[in-house]
Amino acid sequence: MKKDTVTIQPDSWLVSAGRPLEMGSPLNVPLMPASNFVIGEGREYSRDDGTPTWEALEAILGGLEGGNSVAFSSGMAAIAAVFDQLAASSLVALPDDCYQGVAGLSIAGAENGRWRVKRIGVEDTAGWIEACAVADLVWLESPSNPLLTVADLPTICAAPRKSGSILAVDNTFATPLNQRPLDFGADISVQSATKFIGGHSDLLAGVATTKNDALFHKLRKARELTGATPGTLEAFLAVRGARTLAIRLERAQQSAMKLAEQLEKHPLVKCVRYPGLPSHATYDVAKRVLNGFGTIISFDLDGSVEFADKICRSTELISHATSLGAVESTIERRAAIPGQEHLPPALLRISVGIENADDLINDLKTAIEKARG
Repeated sequence: MKKDTVTIQPDSWLVSAGRPLEMGSPLNVPLMPASNFVIGEGREYSRDDGTPTWEALEAILGGLEGGNSVAFSSGMAAIAAVFDQLAASSLVALPDDCYQGVAGLSIAGAENGRWRVKRIGVEDTAGWIEACAVADLVWLESPSNPLLTVADLPTICAAPRKSGSILAVDNTFATPLNQRPLDFGADISVQSATKFIGGHSDLLAGVATTKNDALFHKLRKARELTGATPGTLEAFLAVRGARTLAIRLERAQQSAMKLAEQLEKHPLVKCVRYPGLPSHATYDVAKRVLNGFGTIISFDLDGSVEFADKICRSTELISHATSLGAVESTIERRAAIPGQEHLPPALLRISVGIENADDLINDLKTAIEKARG
């Protein structure tokens, strides 16, 4: 099933990887709802040995990221497996702007004495270089959530590091099509397959990928011991969703740029954050590091929290919902999420889907006008 070397372009790999190769096999990897197997050569118990359905997803992501992948039950399960590699009282370097699940995990571990946490601005390259020399885990997220700050990953990953430390990157917003952290020198790249990989808001899954054989086996062991295994249906759906990632991302990125440019011109919008805009604080880094600017936009309104909430309730094409990376566009006020109260109160985050760009622009403009009354 697994191809050893990626010799084709990423969009072709997405379509072809992880398929059964034997004569007479089904064209697509089947959904295999099996917990155990007849004992003999090969696998015996799925929690320990995996299933062909999981392995298809791992083959796809491993080839895309340039390493070997371990599939988990969710993005947070993959993240927790990375944090579980730390010894007691380890130092964790964490972005000041990051996914609230990671922030919550880091706070809980710090309160229990499992590790110490140092927060660093995503754009503070010098701060990250200093952290690489002393931290046991350097955890980066780029572009960040939800301020879309892009880290200078090539420079940070090339910095001298503390012996035995781990540098991991949450690559969910960029996807492996826009950024391959392992090529920069990161030890682990993590994807929430719930988002762009699955692409249809119908599953929870996560994947951690590494070129380091020892780390790969440790991550597999962590999955086994914690039982953080992907569901069979979820893995099957993630494989099917991944097949169209390239075309979905291309379409949504084009629409995101158009929408971001229109938002910059709107009189009731104070600030638009999108890495593809020249006005963005890390635009120059994004041009150098990313292959594409992504599909997520955040913007600050010139108005109250009530105004922002009313806009979210007034869109008709754009769904008022959390999460991101799916075929449908979504909008939410991020400061309303527990743990995100530090954000600008009237900041809205949009995940742009594959709808017609002009329809999305008109829907948001109409919602703003309706909310203004």
